[in-house]
Amino acid sequence: MRLRHPLSSRPGLTRALLLGLALAGAALPVAAQEPPAPAEAKPAKAEAKDDKSESKVPLDEIRRYVAVYNAVKQAYVEPVDDRKLMHSAIRGLLFDLDPHSVYLDKVAADDFDEQARGAYDGIGVELQRQPDGTLRVISPIDDTPAARAGIKAGDLIIAIDGKPFKADEGDSSGPLRGAPGSKVVLSIVRAGRDKPFDVTVARETIRVASVRSRMLEPGYGYARISAFQADTAADFETQIEKLKTQAGGKLSGLVIDLRSNPGGLLTSAVQIADDLLEKGKIVSTRGRIAISDAEFGATPGDRIDGAPVVVLVDAGSASASEVLAGALRDNGRARVVGSRTFGKGSVQTVLPLDNGDSVKLTTARYYTPSGKSIQALGIVPDVALHPAKEAANGGRTSYSEASLPGHLRGDVDDAPGTNAGEVLEGDAPIAAALAELKKPVVAKADDGATKR
Repeated sequence: MRLRHPLSSRPGLTRALLLGLALAGAALPVAAQEPPAPAEAKPAKAEAKDDKSESKVPLDEIRRYVAVYNAVKQAYVEPVDDRKLMHSAIRGLLFDLDPHSVYLDKVAADDFDEQARGAYDGIGVELQRQPDGTLRVISPIDDTPAARAGIKAGDLIIAIDGKPFKADEGDSSGPLRGAPGSKVVLSIVRAGRDKPFDVTVARETIRVASVRSRMLEPGYGYARISAFQADTAADFETQIEKLKTQAGGKLSGLVIDLRSNPGGLLTSAVQIADDLLEKGKIVSTRGRIAISDAEFGATPGDRIDGAPVVVLVDAGSASASEVLAGALRDNGRARVVGSRTFGKGSVQTVLPLDNGDSVKLTTARYYTPSGKSIQALGIVPDVALHPAKEAANGGRTSYSEASLPGHLRGDVDDAPGTNAGEVLEGDAPIAAALAELKKPVVAKADDGATKR
């Protein structure tokens, strides 16, 4: 059945929806590429596909909108430009849906695409816009000006260069972009600090190396993935081969560090899971229209030949990070160590418009291989770690998907554990993950007996 999306009748929209399935990130964009073909596409849902009533806007609501529009044009204390007023109306249309649906003007849309390619001019930080216009830091990107200046996950940016935000100004992160070498002053509120404080950050061209690796000790490798971009899976494969060479051809185990990884391209997370799985489901997505429903499965071939894996996560591990952690754990391929993850279990589709602007719209939820949604809940680790006593605010954070105003509800409302996890910084969690990696894997035989 050919589908007609209720938002538009433009021919390119179906392809835009397919491209959008590549995005599961908290702040990263869809790359201009097709996602890999899903292992199995679910059959189209019979209900509501030809329900023309869903594509119609009630006439009474159009009259109401026009009445308010005319009232503002005629009676507001100052003249209002038609374009500005219409943009405000469009932003408002998306604003109350959920925290991740947003209107992107052409400049913001271009910046959005740049980040997926891994190079842009800015300070290197992943953000979540709040209802009052302020910007919550999901995480600073490794080895960028933001990270070097001490910006931390959970910080709230309340002003840029002394200018506070307005709730209706749209993309308030724009001023963070600028020419390399120029400076920007951020006014920050941080848990545990009595007063706001300023941090000066110098912009630079951010070329994010999304995968780094090293040997922790003979035979045991470490791969840090800071974000999921267009080239992340290829970079991961390169780093794995490098580690195997350093280990003499075969690894004894691998720690994958996803702490404060805000997510990004779903397809990159799927490819990395496939690199470590011989078979099984990786992730599925489900939405209201059939094109949003897909299932991704593993193909034969494990790049580290069954060596044990531990995935390290914390409160800043979101979206595609949770996809990877969930896929490896549900398939019995890895143990998850750390703190409860962010809990972003939704997929955003980027819909390009004729004028160069775009709409980023939440179109589906994703589900781990066991069929569970982590939306507003997160992934609970197999082994819990806690921050050092001297960590800022004790490592506690007040932000998670469940704390975002207007967030989508999870499958289980008011489930225990919807509280935020903890931020785990430094090398101590890596040492703990390595210790867990060295423990013998416990398996259950068919008769229920435990084998080691």
